[in-house]
Amino acid sequence: MPSNLRDRMLAVIADVNAQVAEREELVEMIAIALLTGKNLFILGAPGQAKSYAINAFRSRITGARQFERLLSKQTDEEQLFGRIDLSSLIPGSVPRDVLEKNPQYQDMYGRLEARLASGGDVGDLPEQMERQRKALGELYGGDPQVNTAGKIPEADICFLDEIFKCNDGVLNSLLTALNERKYTNEGRTYPIPTISFFAASNEVPNFSDPQEKILEALYDRLELKVVTANIENRDKRLAVLRDKQAGRTGQIAASVTLDELKQMQEEVANLPVPEAINELADDILCQLRRNEITVSDRKYLNYYPIAQARAWLSGHTQVEPRDLLALKNYLWQKPGERAVVESELNRMCINPMQDKVNNIRGMAVEAKEEFDAAKEQVGSKALIKLRGELIRLYSDQQKLAGEAQSDSERQMTDGLLTDLESISRQAHEAVGFTYTPLEQLAALQ
Repeated sequence: MPSNLRDRMLAVIADVNAQVAEREELVEMIAIALLTGKNLFILGAPGQAKSYAINAFRSRITGARQFERLLSKQTDEEQLFGRIDLSSLIPGSVPRDVLEKNPQYQDMYGRLEARLASGGDVGDLPEQMERQRKALGELYGGDPQVNTAGKIPEADICFLDEIFKCNDGVLNSLLTALNERKYTNEGRTYPIPTISFFAASNEVPNFSDPQEKILEALYDRLELKVVTANIENRDKRLAVLRDKQAGRTGQIAASVTLDELKQMQEEVANLPVPEAINELADDILCQLRRNEITVSDRKYLNYYPIAQARAWLSGHTQVEPRDLLALKNYLWQKPGERAVVESELNRMCINPMQDKVNNIRGMAVEAKEEFDAAKEQVGSKALIKLRGELIRLYSDQQKLAGEAQSDSERQMTDGLLTDLESISRQAHEAVGFTYTPLEQLAALQ
């Protein structure tokens, strides 16, 4: 058996992946959603095991109350959030929900049931129960109660299939539930214990259409997003087919309890996020915005739980640059943006030091090219301008050198310094000035 919480979650991930093919990205995102309390949206054509993967994973969270509904235009609030218990509106009556949650009444009810079953004397139990009922009636009678049994307000994990098929009447309630984990009925607001909402659809609404624009807020509340496709590998398709024919699908070999999941969430939330990681995330934000991909401040300021969850699953003691690769399912809004987001994350996170070194070197080369173009006309002024830029880049190089954590990274920053000094030397010689190392020039500033 797995010896710690991380191993137990990894065992669940592996068990679910053994049931589906080419859904590793989706399964990991389901785990990250549950570890962070985020909501997850799956976009894909019918028959791509979207629902199956979600149901397979949530069935392995023992003790978690589940809610699932296929939405349509006919789905109303009562089907999702429960309906008013009409008996609660009658003065002096006691709502069934109140009786079921009252321990004294339930104890007496159990004893009465046992005595009746055994043929024993019930004594004054009926009178005691009636007195208890009247007392509860004084407290709760006439106070509207919502019967939420088996509905979203009592669910730990919710799956809403074809979520964009919902009608306008339930939209606002869903928005509040997804965003604030609250539900309001008859003027009373109830907390919702749901850890994560999972939603699926085979299309994204056309938000430029006025009739579908209203769904954009709902789409925005689904922070994590995964796109599925048909199984591409022939061997994997045949393996799934053989398992189905042999009746091997649906077997559960690993699970975690709801309490264990909550402990995992605490471990994830306590994983350190170094300042260098926040700076890298900010660099990613700026680069995506330069690529005209809209990333709101709210989205940026809430990136870190996803990175913490990926780091925790990877066994890291703190968030590392590669853990930001999980943001490929967080930073895009339009499906067409996925490739750009993933490309930038790969470039900036797989070897962030190399990327930063290359950026500084590129700026130095551009500054040298400007100097070469101007040196014949304004030699000394061009050198002064180049010096200023090289001193600034030297400062950036020194910061990178201080952040280097391995011999290879130190070699990168040392090579960058060599290149900066070479550019400075060439420029000084080109206009007949004495070369001075950048360290000394920086000290004079």
